[in-house]
Order: sequence, then structure tokens, then C-alpha cells
Amino acid sequence: MGNVNEMKLRLADPAALGVFGLSMATLVAASHKLGLTEGTGGLLPWVIFLGAFAQIIACSVEFKRENVFAATAFGAFGLFWFAIGMVWLLPEMGIAASVDQLGFAFIGYLIFCLFMTYAAASINKAFFAVFFFIDFLFLFLIMQVFFGTPGWLAGIAELLVSAAGFYTTAAIGLKGIAGFEVLPLGDPILAMKKIEF
Repeated sequence: MGNVNEMKLRLADPAALGVFGLSMATLVAASHKLGLTEGTGGLLPWVIFLGAFAQIIACSVEFKRENVFAATAFGAFGLFWFAIGMVWLLPEMGIAASVDQLGFAFIGYLIFCLFMTYAAASINKAFFAVFFFIDFLFLFLIMQVFFGTPGWLAGIAELLVSAAGFYTTAAIGLKGIAGFEVLPLGDPILAMKKIEF
């Protein structure tokens, strides 16, 4: 028997839960952007519990599994949904929210997502698709804030994020249950290389 300090606890892959949380939050948020639903009261529970808490739970488990990509992605987006929930909630409490400040937050997340898309391309096509559509989502959100482009563009991008996310959730979840790949996640598109300056 090995040293107790050398033994590692085996943890199930939490990615299906994390991506499901993202898929649900973006689906419900897209319904608002596309004018299919009104108000934010019905959005907040899904954004907070699925978008935020589910991804934070997945993040914490991924850190224990030493999966830096997934832990960073789930942590960043879990906190994003907490922040978005606050942006929607604060005006209801009489605290004004600056749309321009939200636009700068979207710029920061677009920068983050661009290099995460590069990383996702080295993992599998399913994760790449999710991040690819997220890139467009943030681009359209930035354009909406600063240039007044219609919100339905971001809504369509959000639906595509959700659809790619539901597929990825199913592929990861079924693989975890069956022990083999039931739905293809797809081979990596590229291999990351050291960049020389």
C-alpha cells in the first residue's frame, strides 16, 4: 500500500454539469434578447443557480482534478453569471448600473474567450464550438452596447452557444455513464505550440 499522501481521490468529471449550467443560462437569456420573454425576474433563478452555482461547483472539482482549462472556464463563467445577475438586480434596488461599464466587461471576457478558444481547439471540436459561438456572443454584446446594434444578434449567438453546450453536455455525460464515447466530441483541431518573440 502506498503512502496516504501519494494516494489521489478519484473524482467524476463535472464538465457535463458545468456545460449544462452554461447551456441553460444562455437558453433562458436568449429568450429575453429575442423578445420571446419579458423582464429579468424569471431569468435570475436560472442565471444564479445554473449559470453561476453549477459552474462554480464544476470549477472546484476540476481544480481538484488538476484540469486547468475546465476549472478556469467554469470559474470565469460562473462568476460572470453572478455579476450579470447583480447587474439585473441592482437597478431593482435603486442602484443604477452603467451600460458602458458592462460593455467594458464584455470586452474583457471577449479577450479571455479568444485565448480559451485557442486552447479549446487543442482539446476537442465540441469545446471549440462552444467557445467559437461565445466569441461571437461577446462581439455582438459589445456592438450592442457601444454601437446600438440590435440585441437579437446576441440572442442568436446565445442560442448557438446553448445548442453547442447541450450537445457537449450529452457527449460528456453519456461518455461518463457508458465508459466510452457515445456521441463524438471530435478530435482536436490543432496542437498548441510555444510562441517565440
